[in-house]
Amino acid sequence: MSSNTILVVEDEPGILEMLSFSLTRAGFQVWESPSAEDALRRLEGTLPSLVVLDWMLPGLSGVDLAKRLRRDQHTADLPIIMLTARGEEADKLKSFDAGIDDYVTKPFSPRELVARVRALLRRSGAPEGGIIEHGAMRLDLNAHHLSINGNSVTLGPTEFRLLEHFMTNPGRAFDRSTLLDRVWGRSVYVEERTVDVHILRLRKVLQPHGLQHVVQTVRGVGYRYLQPE
Repeated sequence: MSSNTILVVEDEPGILEMLSFSLTRAGFQVWESPSAEDALRRLEGTLPSLVVLDWMLPGLSGVDLAKRLRRDQHTADLPIIMLTARGEEADKLKSFDAGIDDYVTKPFSPRELVARVRALLRRSGAPEGGIIEHGAMRLDLNAHHLSINGNSVTLGPTEFRLLEHFMTNPGRAFDRSTLLDRVWGRSVYVEERTVDVHILRLRKVLQPHGLQHVVQTVRGVGYRYLQPE
């Protein structure tokens, strides 16, 4: 998952520009998609932190896209905010039935949307300000920097993404296939044993600090991360 990144799926150029400007000014990195089909192609790779999705899209609608994202293990946990001019209760229920997490009715103020985005990211466990701190470990997602006990630690880009994924999902076990999807992205085709190689590299980096044990092997499953004291 790409930290502090919002995918905006909106086919009206003026609204897309306004949303992109407001979210960028609020400190987010914005990916733009003019259609559901384009959004699906983007989501084959590294995932954003959250999706802002318009109801009315050419081709596949926003509601149908939300349903597809929820059915797919790769994107099932993505936070989704739906934008729509529809304010009736039945339409809201239809959106929530599709699996969206929040609902903003047009017209809305950019400040309201930014507040909703931040609130949803907090509820979904995304780090506030792009910083994750577990014990002596501090991961700065915006600067792509790891420090342990205040000392800078050098990580390769893949090991950084692995650690980010683990630290945002402490205690949860992941098989190799899921880690490949979440960390490498579906558009990258590598063997599952590649995960083992990068896990070993990550542990080697953490070992001098006595933290290699935080990435555990789960027999018959894969790996999990246990938050240090």
